[in-house]
Amino acid sequence: MHTPATLVRGGTSKCWLFHQVHVPAERGELEKLLVAAYGSTDPVELDGVGGATPTTSKAAVVSASPEPGTDIDYLFAQVGIGTGTVEWTSNCGNCATGVALYAVAKGLVPITGDRTRVTMRNINTGAVLEGLVDTTGGLVHDFGEQTVPGTRAGGVAVGLTFLDPAGRTTGHLLPTGQAAQELKVGTADPVLVSMVDAGAPVVLVDARSAARTGSETLEQMRTHTPWLRTVRHTAAPLMGLLEPGQAPGDAVPKVGLVGEPVPYTTTLGEAVAAEDYDVSVRMLTMNAPHPAIGLTSAVAVATAGLLEDSVVFRAAGGPTGDWLRLGTPAGVVAVRCSDLRDGLPGRVTVQRAARLLADARIYVPRTGRAQAA
Repeated sequence: MHTPATLVRGGTSKCWLFHQVHVPAERGELEKLLVAAYGSTDPVELDGVGGATPTTSKAAVVSASPEPGTDIDYLFAQVGIGTGTVEWTSNCGNCATGVALYAVAKGLVPITGDRTRVTMRNINTGAVLEGLVDTTGGLVHDFGEQTVPGTRAGGVAVGLTFLDPAGRTTGHLLPTGQAAQELKVGTADPVLVSMVDAGAPVVLVDARSAARTGSETLEQMRTHTPWLRTVRHTAAPLMGLLEPGQAPGDAVPKVGLVGEPVPYTTTLGEAVAAEDYDVSVRMLTMNAPHPAIGLTSAVAVATAGLLEDSVVFRAAGGPTGDWLRLGTPAGVVAVRCSDLRDGLPGRVTVQRAARLLADARIYVPRTGRAQAA
């Protein structure tokens, strides 16, 4: 059996996109298909199309949305590496960037001039996003010059906006009711954290309170990963993300360190001065250091920056205006919060880039073929 699919780069992620008509609708059968197609039982995903890193082992199933005012529905899948499983509880903004370009390129959304707006609903979380795709000249472009931190390669410009992102998963921007609180992690002294639900549920650790900086290299972050996983697992039930007796997962809450800006060198060897950004951020993606920052995490960090006493507000030294500049391992990512109502942003925007890399037929091994039949 072969399955049509399109490989896209969205921001700093790669994602295989499947049209709903070509894959099983039932979640369990879809998972079996993806595991087989990606070679997900193998830690290097050699016998499959998976990329063997959390940012390149992603998928999304795309369809026209029945929801009034929404163009596209997409179901996001974080395909496990070496686990033979798929995680369904989260969203990926970088993949959503690719979905917006895909929707225009495949004719799911008609071109409307030099810019084409695509409204998308993430089925996993209920998040609603808006992609503004560069269609200069009334055309879909195969290539573009828009770049993002983490790669020097250009792509088609896509402005990605999260609409009313606060509380989409838990029902509250602050699931515990506090902008910052001490969290007891294992046997060590408590650390100061902010638990925020905007874009995604995220637990942000004040780096200084944890004897860290928030500007660690990726190699240093690898040594901190086990501890940060413990932070995630400790925060999850407090945020209402775990049922009693349920084993903690490694997708939500997203977890990372936040610190004051300091001079550093990006993974591409570029020097960044402390005055070039507002806060240092180092996040995990599943169980690995994120090479940049996931967009859902960026939304949470920027929204937390609006909250007096949050760890982001403290690290930035106070309010920063509409734009918050995040110092990530890959470089500076600027996030804009706008349309504020009662202190909550109605729109959180990040400028991204996307490119369609290939249209393909993925040949699914016999196990996945039989299970998905």
